[in-house]
Amino acid sequence: MTVVYFVVPCYNEEEVLPETIKRLTVKLFKMIDAGKVSKKSRMLFVDDGSKDRTWELIEQFAEENKFVGGVKLSRNRGHQNALLAGLMTAKDKCDCVISLDADLQDDIEVIDQFIEKYNEGCEVVYGVRSSRDKDTAFKRGTAQGYYKFMSMLGVDIVYNHADYRLMGSRALDALSQYKEVNLFLRGIVPLIGFRSDYVYYERNERFAGESKYPLKKMLKFAVDGITSFSVKPLKIISNVGIIICLLSIIFFIYALISFFSGSSVAGWASQMCSIWFLGGLQMLCIGIVGTYVGKIYSEVKARPRFLIDKTVIDEKFGKTPGDIKPCGNDK
Repeated sequence: MTVVYFVVPCYNEEEVLPETIKRLTVKLFKMIDAGKVSKKSRMLFVDDGSKDRTWELIEQFAEENKFVGGVKLSRNRGHQNALLAGLMTAKDKCDCVISLDADLQDDIEVIDQFIEKYNEGCEVVYGVRSSRDKDTAFKRGTAQGYYKFMSMLGVDIVYNHADYRLMGSRALDALSQYKEVNLFLRGIVPLIGFRSDYVYYERNERFAGESKYPLKKMLKFAVDGITSFSVKPLKIISNVGIIICLLSIIFFIYALISFFSGSSVAGWASQMCSIWFLGGLQMLCIGIVGTYVGKIYSEVKARPRFLIDKTVIDEKFGKTPGDIKPCGNDK
Protein backbone atom coordinates (compact mmCIF):
# COMPACT_ATOMS: atom_id res chain seq x y z
CA MET A 1 0.00 0.00 0.00
CA THR A 2 1.35 3.44 -0.97
CA VAL A 3 2.60 5.64 1.86
CA VAL A 4 2.09 9.27 0.88
CA TYR A 5 3.12 12.44 2.70
CA PHE A 6 1.44 15.78 2.05
CA VAL A 7 4.10 18.49 2.39
CA VAL A 8 2.65 21.93 3.07
CA PRO A 9 4.91 25.01 3.44
CA CYS A 10 3.41 27.61 5.80
CA TYR A 11 4.19 31.24 6.45
CA ASN A 12 1.81 33.18 8.72
CA GLU A 13 -1.08 30.82 7.96
CA GLU A 14 -2.87 30.79 11.33
CA GLU A 15 -6.14 31.92 9.73
CA VAL A 16 -6.35 29.09 7.22
CA LEU A 17 -4.38 26.30 8.92
CA PRO A 18 -7.25 24.76 10.98
CA GLU A 19 -9.43 24.44 7.88
CA THR A 20 -6.54 23.09 5.81
CA ILE A 21 -5.80 20.37 8.37
CA LYS A 22 -9.48 19.53 8.65
CA ARG A 23 -9.96 19.10 4.90
CA LEU A 24 -6.73 17.17 4.37
CA THR A 25 -7.58 14.87 7.28
CA VAL A 26 -10.99 14.09 5.80
CA LYS A 27 -9.39 13.50 2.41
CA LEU A 28 -6.79 11.19 3.91
CA PHE A 29 -9.51 9.25 5.76
CA LYS A 30 -11.40 8.67 2.54
CA MET A 31 -8.31 7.49 0.68
CA ILE A 32 -7.34 5.11 3.48
CA ASP A 33 -10.86 3.72 3.70
CA ALA A 34 -10.88 3.20 -0.07
CA GLY A 35 -7.59 1.33 0.13
CA LYS A 36 -5.74 3.87 -2.04
CA VAL A 37 -3.04 4.81 0.48
CA SER A 38 -1.52 3.32 3.61
CA LYS A 39 -2.50 4.11 7.20
CA LYS A 40 1.11 5.29 7.63
CA SER A 41 0.45 8.29 5.39
CA ARG A 42 0.92 11.70 6.99
CA MET A 43 0.61 15.47 6.58
CA LEU A 44 3.83 17.42 7.12
CA PHE A 45 3.52 21.17 7.69
CA VAL A 46 6.68 23.26 7.39
CA ASP A 47 6.71 26.51 9.35
CA ASP A 48 8.90 28.95 7.41
CA GLY A 49 9.72 31.26 10.32
CA SER A 50 6.16 32.51 10.79
CA LYS A 51 5.56 35.53 13.01
CA ASP A 52 2.06 34.49 14.07
CA ARG A 53 0.75 31.35 15.84
CA THR A 54 1.34 28.99 12.92
CA TRP A 55 3.84 26.76 14.75
CA GLU A 56 1.75 26.71 17.93
CA LEU A 57 -1.19 25.47 15.89
CA ILE A 58 0.91 22.81 14.17
CA GLU A 59 2.09 21.51 17.56
CA GLN A 60 -1.45 21.61 18.92
CA PHE A 61 -2.93 19.67 16.00
CA ALA A 62 -0.04 17.20 16.09
CA GLU A 63 -1.09 16.32 19.63
CA GLU A 64 -4.73 15.82 18.63
CA ASN A 65 -4.23 14.22 15.21
CA LYS A 66 -1.52 11.61 14.66
CA PHE A 67 -1.70 12.23 10.92
CA VAL A 68 -0.21 15.70 11.47
CA GLY A 69 3.52 16.34 11.66
CA GLY A 70 5.52 19.53 11.61
CA VAL A 71 8.92 20.98 10.83
CA LYS A 72 9.95 24.40 12.11
CA LEU A 73 12.76 26.24 10.33
CA SER A 74 15.13 28.35 12.41
CA ARG A 75 14.17 31.47 10.43
CA ASN A 76 12.29 32.54 7.34
CA ARG A 77 14.03 31.05 4.30
CA GLY A 78 11.40 31.52 1.61
CA HIS A 79 8.79 29.24 0.08
CA GLN A 80 11.17 27.18 -2.06
CA ASN A 81 13.57 26.40 0.78
CA ALA A 82 10.68 25.58 3.13
CA LEU A 83 9.24 23.23 0.52
CA LEU A 84 12.63 21.57 0.03
CA ALA A 85 13.00 21.12 3.80
CA GLY A 86 9.68 19.29 3.88
CA LEU A 87 10.54 17.12 0.89
CA MET A 88 13.91 16.11 2.30
CA THR A 89 12.39 15.38 5.73
CA ALA A 90 9.69 13.17 4.19
CA LYS A 91 11.67 11.39 1.48
CA ASP A 92 12.90 8.48 3.64
CA LYS A 93 9.56 8.01 5.39
CA CYS A 94 7.24 7.44 2.43
CA ASP A 95 6.82 6.13 -1.11
CA CYS A 96 5.82 9.49 -2.56
CA VAL A 97 5.21 13.10 -1.57
CA ILE A 98 2.53 15.51 -2.72
CA SER A 99 3.41 19.18 -2.19
CA LEU A 100 0.67 21.79 -2.03
CA ASP A 101 0.03 25.26 -0.64
CA ALA A 102 -1.63 25.89 2.72
CA ASP A 103 -4.18 28.37 1.35
CA LEU A 104 -6.50 25.65 -0.09
CA GLN A 105 -6.23 27.05 -3.61
CA ASP A 106 -4.90 23.71 -4.87
CA ASP A 107 -7.85 21.36 -5.45
CA ILE A 108 -7.31 18.41 -3.09
CA GLU A 109 -10.05 16.38 -4.80
CA VAL A 110 -7.65 15.51 -7.63
CA ILE A 111 -5.15 13.91 -5.24
CA ASP A 112 -6.65 10.52 -6.13
CA GLN A 113 -5.55 11.10 -9.73
CA PHE A 114 -2.00 11.83 -8.55
CA ILE A 115 -1.90 8.48 -6.73
CA GLU A 116 -3.39 6.64 -9.73
CA LYS A 117 -0.70 7.98 -12.04
CA TYR A 118 1.99 7.14 -9.48
CA ASN A 119 0.69 3.56 -9.31
CA GLU A 120 0.88 3.45 -13.11
CA GLY A 121 4.63 4.10 -12.87
CA CYS A 122 5.01 7.90 -12.91
CA GLU A 123 7.73 9.27 -10.64
CA VAL A 124 6.63 12.89 -11.11
CA VAL A 125 3.05 14.10 -11.57
CA TYR A 126 2.48 17.81 -12.20
CA GLY A 127 -0.67 19.61 -11.09
CA VAL A 128 -1.51 21.96 -13.98
CA ARG A 129 -4.16 24.67 -13.95
CA SER A 130 -6.76 24.02 -16.61
CA SER A 131 -7.58 27.74 -16.90
CA ARG A 132 -6.82 31.14 -15.38
CA ASP A 133 -10.33 32.59 -15.61
CA LYS A 134 -10.35 33.45 -11.89
CA ASP A 135 -7.18 35.56 -12.15
CA THR A 136 -7.21 39.28 -12.78
CA ALA A 137 -6.34 40.35 -16.32
CA PHE A 138 -2.99 41.69 -15.08
CA LYS A 139 -2.01 38.51 -13.23
CA ARG A 140 -3.19 36.28 -16.06
CA GLY A 141 -1.27 38.27 -18.66
CA THR A 142 1.96 38.51 -16.66
CA ALA A 143 1.89 34.83 -15.66
CA GLN A 144 1.30 33.56 -19.19
CA GLY A 145 3.90 35.97 -20.53
CA TYR A 146 6.40 34.72 -17.96
CA TYR A 147 5.95 31.06 -18.92
CA LYS A 148 6.33 31.91 -22.61
CA PHE A 149 9.41 34.04 -21.90
CA MET A 150 11.00 31.21 -19.90
CA SER A 151 10.35 28.78 -22.76
CA MET A 152 11.86 31.27 -25.20
CA LEU A 153 15.01 31.38 -23.06
CA GLY A 154 15.27 27.60 -23.29
CA VAL A 155 14.12 26.77 -19.75
CA ASP A 156 12.28 23.44 -19.47
CA ILE A 157 9.26 24.50 -17.42
CA VAL A 158 5.72 23.10 -17.23
CA TYR A 159 3.18 25.67 -18.43
CA ASN A 160 0.67 26.80 -15.76
CA HIS A 161 2.28 24.60 -13.10
CA ALA A 162 3.26 25.97 -9.69
CA ASP A 163 4.37 23.63 -6.89
CA TYR A 164 1.38 21.29 -6.71
CA ARG A 165 3.04 18.01 -7.67
CA LEU A 166 3.71 14.42 -6.69
CA MET A 167 7.26 13.12 -6.48
CA GLY A 168 8.18 9.47 -5.94
CA SER A 169 11.09 8.30 -3.80
CA ARG A 170 13.43 7.94 -6.80
CA ALA A 171 12.67 11.51 -7.90
CA LEU A 172 13.21 12.77 -4.33
CA ASP A 173 16.56 11.00 -4.10
CA ALA A 174 17.56 12.60 -7.40
CA LEU A 175 16.40 16.02 -6.18
CA SER A 176 18.60 15.69 -3.09
CA GLN A 177 21.64 15.64 -5.40
CA TYR A 178 20.91 19.14 -6.70
CA LYS A 179 22.86 21.50 -4.47
CA GLU A 180 21.78 24.91 -5.78
CA VAL A 181 21.52 27.61 -3.14
CA ASN A 182 19.30 29.69 -5.45
CA LEU A 183 16.33 27.33 -5.56
CA PHE A 184 13.77 27.29 -8.34
CA LEU A 185 12.05 23.91 -8.03
CA ARG A 186 9.76 24.49 -11.00
CA GLY A 187 12.86 24.46 -13.17
CA ILE A 188 14.83 21.78 -11.30
CA VAL A 189 12.14 19.06 -11.17
CA PRO A 190 11.75 18.76 -14.99
CA LEU A 191 15.54 18.30 -15.21
CA ILE A 192 15.33 15.16 -13.07
CA GLY A 193 13.67 13.18 -15.84
CA PHE A 194 11.91 9.88 -15.09
CA ARG A 195 8.42 9.15 -16.30
CA SER A 196 5.99 12.01 -15.65
CA ASP A 197 2.39 12.99 -16.33
CA TYR A 198 -0.11 15.78 -15.67
CA VAL A 199 -3.25 16.25 -13.61
CA TYR A 200 -5.44 19.21 -14.58
CA TYR A 201 -7.47 21.10 -11.99
CA GLU A 202 -9.31 24.36 -11.34
CA ARG A 203 -7.54 26.59 -8.84
CA ASN A 204 -9.78 27.82 -6.00
CA GLU A 205 -9.94 31.18 -4.30
CA ARG A 206 -7.80 31.59 -1.21
CA PHE A 207 -9.81 30.37 1.82
CA ALA A 208 -8.54 33.01 4.28
CA GLY A 209 -5.66 35.36 4.96
CA GLU A 210 -3.56 37.29 2.49
CA SER A 211 -1.37 36.13 -0.37
CA LYS A 212 2.26 35.61 0.62
CA TYR A 213 3.36 36.47 -2.91
CA PRO A 214 2.82 40.22 -3.50
CA LEU A 215 4.03 41.77 -6.76
CA LYS A 216 7.53 42.48 -5.38
CA LYS A 217 8.08 38.83 -4.37
CA MET A 218 6.61 37.59 -7.64
CA LEU A 219 9.07 39.74 -9.60
CA LYS A 220 11.99 38.48 -7.50
CA PHE A 221 10.83 34.90 -7.99
CA ALA A 222 10.61 35.47 -11.75
CA VAL A 223 14.13 36.92 -11.90
CA ASP A 224 15.47 34.00 -9.83
CA GLY A 225 13.90 31.55 -12.25
CA ILE A 226 15.33 33.26 -15.32
CA THR A 227 18.86 33.78 -14.01
CA SER A 228 19.08 30.33 -12.40
CA PHE A 229 18.29 28.42 -15.57
CA SER A 230 19.30 30.50 -18.57
CA VAL A 231 22.39 32.41 -19.70
CA LYS A 232 20.59 33.86 -22.70
CA PRO A 233 20.29 37.32 -21.07
CA LEU A 234 24.11 37.48 -21.16
CA LYS A 235 24.06 36.56 -24.85
CA ILE A 236 21.39 39.21 -25.46
CA ILE A 237 23.74 41.81 -23.95
CA SER A 238 26.46 40.84 -26.44
CA ASN A 239 24.02 41.02 -29.34
CA VAL A 240 22.71 44.42 -28.23
CA GLY A 241 26.29 45.66 -27.96
CA ILE A 242 27.02 44.56 -31.54
CA ILE A 243 23.86 46.24 -32.82
CA ILE A 244 24.69 49.51 -31.07
CA CYS A 245 28.23 49.42 -32.49
CA LEU A 246 26.80 49.02 -35.99
CA LEU A 247 24.31 51.85 -35.44
CA SER A 248 27.14 54.04 -34.12
CA ILE A 249 29.17 53.42 -37.29
CA ILE A 250 26.15 54.31 -39.44
CA PHE A 251 25.57 57.47 -37.42
CA PHE A 252 29.27 58.37 -37.68
CA ILE A 253 29.15 58.03 -41.49
CA TYR A 254 26.00 60.17 -41.56
CA ALA A 255 27.71 62.83 -39.42
CA LEU A 256 30.73 62.94 -41.78
CA ILE A 257 28.50 63.32 -44.85
CA SER A 258 26.53 66.09 -43.12
CA PHE A 259 29.75 67.87 -42.11
CA PHE A 260 31.33 67.85 -45.58
CA SER A 261 28.06 68.82 -47.25
CA GLY A 262 27.77 71.78 -44.91
CA SER A 263 24.33 70.80 -43.62
CA SER A 264 25.34 69.91 -40.07
CA VAL A 265 23.95 72.01 -37.23
CA ALA A 266 25.92 72.36 -34.07
CA GLY A 267 23.85 71.24 -31.10
CA TRP A 268 24.00 69.33 -27.93
CA ALA A 269 20.61 67.51 -28.04
CA SER A 270 21.82 64.58 -30.11
CA GLN A 271 24.96 64.26 -28.02
CA MET A 272 23.06 64.27 -24.75
CA CYS A 273 20.50 61.75 -26.04
CA SER A 274 23.21 59.35 -27.18
CA ILE A 275 25.19 59.75 -23.95
CA TRP A 276 22.14 59.12 -21.77
CA PHE A 277 21.03 56.18 -23.92
CA LEU A 278 24.42 54.50 -23.91
CA GLY A 279 24.92 55.25 -20.22
CA GLY A 280 21.56 53.72 -19.32
CA LEU A 281 22.24 50.70 -21.52
CA GLN A 282 25.61 50.16 -19.88
CA MET A 283 24.04 50.34 -16.41
CA LEU A 284 21.36 47.82 -17.44
CA CYS A 285 23.98 45.42 -18.81
CA ILE A 286 26.13 45.77 -15.73
CA GLY A 287 23.05 45.07 -13.60
CA ILE A 288 22.26 41.86 -15.49
CA VAL A 289 25.87 40.68 -15.26
CA GLY A 290 25.88 41.66 -11.58
CA THR A 291 22.84 39.47 -10.94
CA TYR A 292 24.69 36.46 -12.30
CA VAL A 293 27.84 37.34 -10.36
CA GLY A 294 25.74 37.63 -7.19
CA LYS A 295 24.31 34.17 -7.76
CA ILE A 296 27.79 32.77 -8.28
CA TYR A 297 28.79 34.45 -4.98
CA SER A 298 25.89 32.74 -3.16
CA GLU A 299 26.63 29.36 -4.71
CA VAL A 300 30.36 29.51 -3.91
CA LYS A 301 29.69 30.23 -0.23
CA ALA A 302 27.46 27.12 -0.18
CA ARG A 303 25.66 28.14 2.99
CA PRO A 304 22.89 25.82 4.27
CA ARG A 305 19.62 26.35 2.40
CA PHE A 306 17.67 25.85 5.61
CA LEU A 307 18.20 24.89 9.25
CA ILE A 308 15.55 22.93 11.16
CA ASP A 309 14.77 24.18 14.65
CA LYS A 310 12.12 21.65 15.76
CA THR A 311 10.18 18.70 14.41
CA VAL A 312 7.00 16.98 15.58
CA ILE A 313 6.59 13.75 13.63
CA ASP A 314 4.82 10.70 15.00
CA GLU A 315 6.91 7.76 13.78
CA LYS A 316 4.37 5.21 14.99
CA PHE A 317 0.76 5.03 13.94
CA GLY A 318 -0.66 5.12 17.46
CA LYS A 319 -4.36 5.35 16.66
CA THR A 320 -6.73 3.85 14.15
CA PRO A 321 -8.53 6.20 11.74
CA GLY A 322 -11.75 5.81 13.69
CA ASP A 323 -10.07 7.03 16.88
CA ILE A 324 -8.83 10.27 15.34
CA LYS A 325 -11.22 13.17 15.06
CA PRO A 326 -10.80 15.67 12.23
CA CYS A 327 -9.42 18.94 13.62
CA GLY A 328 -11.31 22.18 13.42
CA ASN A 329 -14.98 23.11 13.25
CA ASP A 330 -17.11 20.45 11.56
CA LYS A 331 -19.86 22.82 10.54
